[in-house]
Amino acid sequence: MNMHHQEQITEIAINDSTVRKILVCQLRQIGDVVLATPAIELLARRFPYAEIHVLTEKRCAAMLENNPFVTTVWSIDKKELPDLIREIAFYRKVAAEKFDIVVAFQQLPRCRWVLAFSRAPVRLSYPPAWHSRWLFTHWHPLEPGYSARTKANVLKPLGIAWQGEKPRIYLTDEEMDNAAHLLEQAGVAPRHQLITLDPTHRRATRRYPARHYGRVVADLYRRNPDIRFLLLFGPGEEQEAMEVVRQAGCDGAFIIPQHILTLRQMAACMAHARMHLGNCSAPRHIAVAVDTPSMTVLGSTTSSWTFPSPEHDHIILGLDCQHCNQDTCRRNDMACLEQLAPQVVTQRVLDHLEKTGGHPAALRHRQKTAAV
Repeated sequence: MNMHHQEQITEIAINDSTVRKILVCQLRQIGDVVLATPAIELLARRFPYAEIHVLTEKRCAAMLENNPFVTTVWSIDKKELPDLIREIAFYRKVAAEKFDIVVAFQQLPRCRWVLAFSRAPVRLSYPPAWHSRWLFTHWHPLEPGYSARTKANVLKPLGIAWQGEKPRIYLTDEEMDNAAHLLEQAGVAPRHQLITLDPTHRRATRRYPARHYGRVVADLYRRNPDIRFLLLFGPGEEQEAMEVVRQAGCDGAFIIPQHILTLRQMAACMAHARMHLGNCSAPRHIAVAVDTPSMTVLGSTTSSWTFPSPEHDHIILGLDCQHCNQDTCRRNDMACLEQLAPQVVTQRVLDHLEKTGGHPAALRHRQKTAAV
């Protein structure tokens, strides 16, 4: 069934028992790979006899470790593919797996290479540009809403519908124990309410000012001296994160890792936290995936990145220019972030802590306290 010239289809006729291998293409970013996990789970449940392979960048692959629905991860490592010849050889190797279905949640050049070499009977995506249509057999329009739902809705022609499935990261007991030990060694005691704090972002339009975060931390710590903030930062972001510490002026409120946490270390630490607070970046999606309540400060991005449940919320000033989704501010004043008062964020965090007191993250905290 070839649909090169049809913009939308309702269903693909396919024999479930003949589907043995499926490739999902989601190269980046880290948060987007996490957001693809519900769709991966739905594919695995729809085609129980099929292996699910995922094509992604090496830096994102950790988010798929131990995922029971993923058979193989094809990690693209630019260092191992320094020239076009080796790149093409890698893409041919992936395509040689003889997939029955290829799902492309992105249509980046490296995804298109694999699609070009693939002979999969079904090559499904969202509507492609005219020059790429020959790569696909089927496509389905993107639908608005929560980002993981939008991805899953691409699968509708396969008879798959999103039913509220959450993103998932599957941590081992050892990873959880190691994170608990790391936090204990850093000074986190059972009485503490741990909040993971992600104050960095490479885009200024998505980064709440360090001085504002510093004020929020200082206010929360003053109101509750048992609150602790685990500072999260990635490569090249340490100076930016430490500016929040300087602005807060209360070093005792912070837990500062001695080294940059790996993605899975960060996820495990977040799983031990009472709540996550930060910008619109990967950690907010990781919080959802490990069942930790979250509060996100929004600048240029939309509410479609927020998982639809009371445990996950966002704060937005509500200017007419939001949500612009731009990387630079057309007003040149970052008003959506600069004018969002720290005391407003502080109160929302306090309210969220109270509202999510019966959430698994809070229960884990209480169980840990009771065991000591």
